[in-house]
Amino acid sequence: MSEDFDKTQEEQDNLPEGREEHSDYKPADKKDENVKHQLSGMYQNWFLDYASYVILERAVPHIMDGLKPVQRRILHSMRRMEDGRYNKVANIVGHTMQFHPHGDASIGDALVQLGQKDLLIDCQGNWGNILTGDSAAAPRYIEARLSRFALDVVFNPKTTEWKLSYDGRNREPVTLPVKFPLLLAQGVEGIAVGLSSKILPHNFNELCDAAISYLHGEDFRLYPDFQTGGSIDVSKYNDGERGGTVRVRSKIEKIDNKTLAVREIPYGKTVASVCDSIVKASEKGKIKIRKVEDLTSGSVEILVHLTPGTSSDKTIDALYAFTDCEVSISPNCCVIDERKPHFLTVSDVLRKSVDNTRDLLRRELEIHRDEVRESLHFASLEKIFIEERIYKDKEFEQARDMDAACEHIDLRLTPYYPQFIREVTKDDILRLMEIKMARILKFNSDKAEEQIARMKADIEETERHLANLVEYTVDWFRMLKEKYGKNFPRRTELRNFDTIDSTKVIEANEKLYINREEGFIGTSLKKDEFLANCSNLDDVILFFRDGRYLITPVADKKFVGKNILYANVFKKNDKRTIYNVCYRDGKNGTTYIKRFAVTSIIRDREYDVTQGTPESKITYFSANPNGEAEIIKVTLKPNPRIRKIIFEEDFSQIGIKGRQAIGNILTRNPVHKITLKQRGGSTLGGRKVWFDRDVLRLNYDGRGEYLGEYQSDELILVVLNNGEFYTTNFDVNNHYEDGIRIMEKFDPNKVWTAVLYDADQQNYPYIKRFCFESSSRKQNYLGDNRNSKLILLTDECYPRLEVVFGGHDSFRDPMIVEADEFIAVKGFKAKGKRLTTYAIDTINELEPTRQPEPQPATDEPEEEPENLDPDQDKSEGDILDELTGQMKLF
Repeated sequence: MSEDFDKTQEEQDNLPEGREEHSDYKPADKKDENVKHQLSGMYQNWFLDYASYVILERAVPHIMDGLKPVQRRILHSMRRMEDGRYNKVANIVGHTMQFHPHGDASIGDALVQLGQKDLLIDCQGNWGNILTGDSAAAPRYIEARLSRFALDVVFNPKTTEWKLSYDGRNREPVTLPVKFPLLLAQGVEGIAVGLSSKILPHNFNELCDAAISYLHGEDFRLYPDFQTGGSIDVSKYNDGERGGTVRVRSKIEKIDNKTLAVREIPYGKTVASVCDSIVKASEKGKIKIRKVEDLTSGSVEILVHLTPGTSSDKTIDALYAFTDCEVSISPNCCVIDERKPHFLTVSDVLRKSVDNTRDLLRRELEIHRDEVRESLHFASLEKIFIEERIYKDKEFEQARDMDAACEHIDLRLTPYYPQFIREVTKDDILRLMEIKMARILKFNSDKAEEQIARMKADIEETERHLANLVEYTVDWFRMLKEKYGKNFPRRTELRNFDTIDSTKVIEANEKLYINREEGFIGTSLKKDEFLANCSNLDDVILFFRDGRYLITPVADKKFVGKNILYANVFKKNDKRTIYNVCYRDGKNGTTYIKRFAVTSIIRDREYDVTQGTPESKITYFSANPNGEAEIIKVTLKPNPRIRKIIFEEDFSQIGIKGRQAIGNILTRNPVHKITLKQRGGSTLGGRKVWFDRDVLRLNYDGRGEYLGEYQSDELILVVLNNGEFYTTNFDVNNHYEDGIRIMEKFDPNKVWTAVLYDADQQNYPYIKRFCFESSSRKQNYLGDNRNSKLILLTDECYPRLEVVFGGHDSFRDPMIVEADEFIAVKGFKAKGKRLTTYAIDTINELEPTRQPEPQPATDEPEEEPENLDPDQDKSEGDILDELTGQMKLF
């Protein structure tokens, strides 16, 4: 800023006439208290200069080398100090301050962050922990040096563009000649003035593969990979461009039904922050846990101990929904290119980086070719100069001065000029004059020829690389992958995540009460009627006797209205809960019957079951969680013209329609009462279930592999590749692991045939037939020895196997085995029976020669449903007399 802004008002007023301190400044009347200053110049010039400086020189990386200025200066300083040994970080910081115009703290922090990425710097000492968030030791205690990768890829003074440092005393690189997409490998995050940059790290090997694909003109895809592991959903990554997003999850394992273990954490989070978020969610009642135990040392291990009776599967979803076990990251690929910030995609950055690598390799080859050419030129000159004994020439020895000697040598070399790759200059001759006598005495013509031949071969090879620069660049990336790729396996698993509905996984830690008389509902009405358990994210659905219904959020105490007929916690998009309703249209109108579901409506907005006619009324109502359809008994008011005043209606004969449908006419006559006669079964049938292998979750929406239609008590059988099996219900909140071999409806009578190598029996092939048992605990049908290997598993009723011999027994004919005749059905823990002691090549399953006979249908009488009619034992005359007497009372 200008020094005049530090002057007092009095000093400004006393300036000599004719002097303008600022173009926007105007002396104000001292009596005027509302003095106005124009700040447009400040914003237009100084603020823009400051913003440009922060963007270009501090916060945003350059696309050519992927480094911020402070990182570039650190690496440049470390290269100047490089001697193969570790240097104190304090010394590195001090050396970097020759180039960096800011303090030592920013240099030290940037150096620690570079070291923690484990790519460019070899670290020694306590450099902190990205998992726990622990900071590094003081710079005087820790040491660092450049990694072999950095020395191979980052530096080459011959291809580096230089500029003066901030004080003009030193030279520093404009950008380092990095021959690798370093920006995408390390990632970067920076906040500038008016913009920010957030580029996520990617896998080293995948970057090499993508670079090769780009050079070959093939398509490629790049996805982030984090040091902290976890799993990532990249369906909305949008190639890292601004506006995209990724979801990152911890890796959570079930140790048992009461204990969960967090093994890996999301990028950008620490063990402490994850633990704190779990504790806070527990304090707010969103999850039910007993305690959180942090056992992290070399790797992440957070134990979450659940309270008794808590579902572990539901808690896993709740951890993802309410804690830092799942985070959403929005990348913003902003880089400096040609002294301006640009918003690019990750693919664009890779293409530019690979193009830059190819140009750097071309320049290195050209420089190397020119250097070898110079060496070849002088070697040829030297050979002729010594072999032809030009230095022994009489005229040379009697030359009057150096110029005459140079002219004589030039004259003697003239016949050999066609052999040289370029013109001989005076500097070349002067260099010949500097050859020492020892060199002449030890000169060997054969060795000189060999050296010249090697140089020519080197030049030819370099020219060949330049002519095939693309393949040379491809070989460069292949070399990097082969040399360093084994140190960078992918740590983050690519997965598709299902969207977790927080209202379904939050713990129902509140109790909902209702005061029907006064028309209040809420969690604080503890003296009133208990309604249901709920959470503070739930909604409540209420039906009133006049046909109105609405949905309203759970609150401490809320007035909803009197004459409440039904109230319960509302489940959004629930198509299984069916409401069976009879209502009277108007005061003396027709009675209608209808069935409908309420899947989603606007909160606190009133809807109507009836047609909206004044004095309409609901005469019968039931809520059925699985679409049950009961039988009702309708009693009409006595009327001489009505012959039958009592009749029954079955709701199963009424179709389920939209909630706004009028319904079917039940009767046009006045109704005295409607009562429940018999409870009915579900009209919706079993629940159709699918398994989506991408997210390893069940669903009812038709995504993935169809498992069948399940009744409420049926189970799913899960068989893993390692021989473990267990059964689960068909709840969509269940979690399943990778490596699923079989997933189907569990049938306890289904016979399975397995062929395996039994590690306890010298790895001989065994066959066993068994039935799986229902158990939520994992069991292994291969046995307790983990080295046993499965060869074949089939559910054919009469399987036929072909045993093909190998090795020294390959001359034997294949053996055909009828499994049901070879061994009887036993328990899954049985060892089975050895197939053969000969060497086996393969065991194949053949088409069965017979099929099981169809079972005859059994006509067992169905159980008679319970009759709930209070007038079951009364005759119609008794009911009519009783009804007439009741009506006379009114």
